[in-house]
Amino acid sequence: MNACFTIPLFPLSAHLLPGGRMSLRIFEPRYVRLVKEACAADTGFGICMVNAQGDRDRNEHIYPMGTYVKVIDFNLLDDGLLSVTVEGQRCFKILSVTTEIDELRIGECQWSDEWTAQAVNHLISPIDERLKEIFDKYPELQVLHQNPKFNDPIWVIYRWLELLPVNAEQKQQFLQQKDCIKALDFLTQLVE
Repeated sequence: MNACFTIPLFPLSAHLLPGGRMSLRIFEPRYVRLVKEACAADTGFGICMVNAQGDRDRNEHIYPMGTYVKVIDFNLLDDGLLSVTVEGQRCFKILSVTTEIDELRIGECQWSDEWTAQAVNHLISPIDERLKEIFDKYPELQVLHQNPKFNDPIWVIYRWLELLPVNAEQKQQFLQQKDCIKALDFLTQLVE
């Protein structure tokens, strides 16, 4: 069994997965603290999806699968807000959540199984080609992902799971699988 670890959590309405990048505008004091502490210690934090039906007081508003991220860039914006770019490193499962005095959530977590490309290498077409088309159409994706890995099946699957407007519950079910076969089957049917 994996050893447990604790990390601060940043709940969002979007998924960020390993290899993905996202820009965040930070203004709430608890998240300013989270970013400052992560940068000072050269550690990361967890980004996890919000469950709109979950009870906030019992911390059930956070889905159990998240992604450990590291800050790769930051800027102070003209409006005084902090802008940070984070990159997903590895998926984890939240076992329990506690709330600190400033409302920052801290998760006790375990690493998830990492997906490997061996079983799906030959199955990635045509979703890799469709993803290239999306990147060509939306320059903001190219800005975030300056070195896209269209030949890496896992990277391609993760980007599709981030981009597609599939409900969070379904994305969570895919992420809880030991491999990416179900996610790939689903994406192939959707994208073709």
